[in-house]
Amino acid sequence: MKNPYKDKPWFKFMSNKYIWVLLFFTTWMLFLDNYSYFDHRILDHQINELEDNKEYYQQEIKKDEEQIKQLKNPEQIEKYAREKYYMKKDSEDIYIIEFEGDSIEKK
Repeated sequence: MKNPYKDKPWFKFMSNKYIWVLLFFTTWMLFLDNYSYFDHRILDHQINELEDNKEYYQQEIKKDEEQIKQLKNPEQIEKYAREKYYMKKDSEDIYIIEFEGDSIEKK
């Protein structure tokens, strides 16, 4: 009994053992391997996010270092305490004035 598909070009192509090896290797590398293409895409995305975070935190460190330099001066410490924590001297009164456009509305 003769195979009716034996003379067809697609059958010759698919019966080639090198094609099967190539298909197996491609499937393995794309989906099944520990270092698959899809895993690399996820890891590359995470690396990009971490690099962005690194830049942000380096900028914040620079800002904090500048504030630390300013706070070495006693006058700056007093100014910071008055503005940030509403501290006052014993003989002073503090009035906090809020304008309508300054506060954040809660919904």
